[in-house]
Amino acid sequence: MANGNLPRRIIKETQRLLSEPEPGISASPSEDNMRYFNVMILGPTQSPYEGGVFKLELFLPEEYPMAGLQVRFLTKIYHPNIDKLGRICLDMLKDRWSPVLRIRIVLLSIQALLSAPNPDDPLSENIAKYWKSNEAEAVETAKEWTRLYASGA
Repeated sequence: MANGNLPRRIIKETQRLLSEPEPGISASPSEDNMRYFNVMILGPTQSPYEGGVFKLELFLPEEYPMAGLQVRFLTKIYHPNIDKLGRICLDMLKDRWSPVLRIRIVLLSIQALLSAPNPDDPLSENIAKYWKSNEAEAVETAKEWTRLYASGA
């Protein structure tokens, strides 16, 4: 971590992410750019995403923490709050960002979103409609996509 122009807060957050990882979440900075993180989130147990390994990218803008971090799924996922580009509908990433939030909290919130999809606040309208009209089949589709795209292969 010899990136001297990084704010102290980013250095401290990065060190804590590496030394005290959360279960099912790994986040490591790129060697080329310490503001860019490669993230992996394991699908939570008892969710349609169980057994999946989801890759995400996370970026800390120059204004961080005054401006929110940017994060998106790289692994294809069937979820009402995640669109086909991997963008995530989570209030703390949009209008509810606060400088007191940390990378760890955001990643835990994304992991929680996998356990509890919210079709009433969708980013993917079609998936949300299907989730609301036939939840059992939507969950089966989410499981199938997890097998197809997030098998960790």
